[in-house]
Amino acid sequence: MMENRVALGQEWVTLQNNYERYENGALMVKLVAVVLFFAGFALEMGTWLVCAVVLVLWLQEGIFKTYQTRLGERLLQLEQLHSAETADGPGDKAFQLHTTWRTRRKGMAGLLAEYALSASRPTVAFPYAVLIVLVLTMGLPLPV
Repeated sequence: MMENRVALGQEWVTLQNNYERYENGALMVKLVAVVLFFAGFALEMGTWLVCAVVLVLWLQEGIFKTYQTRLGERLLQLEQLHSAETADGPGDKAFQLHTTWRTRRKGMAGLLAEYALSASRPTVAFPYAVLIVLVLTMGLPLPV
């Protein structure tokens, strides 16, 4: 029984690390999409070509998120198994990251509000706010 519990713990740690790697990979795909989007317009590439590149990268991120979701489902199973084996309060149990997140989720409006709050933090807003100010003050044409 103890060996199985240790093995399940090792599986959770491995999957959680991979889950975070997929999140980082998805972020990199987003960043590449933004860079290529602006580079395409700066180099006066065709609108269809720029859109095609963005769509391909969007689909690639969808693939990353699909793989990540599969890992997340297994993580939830592991957390349930661990939860069933312990008698502590829900906040005190190990391996409950995804289970706790799922139960605290506040629906679509709450999720959008959470995203807006995160996006307004200076460390997140920094590059985007500067780019918007530059576009508006320098009179750069916005892509249509």
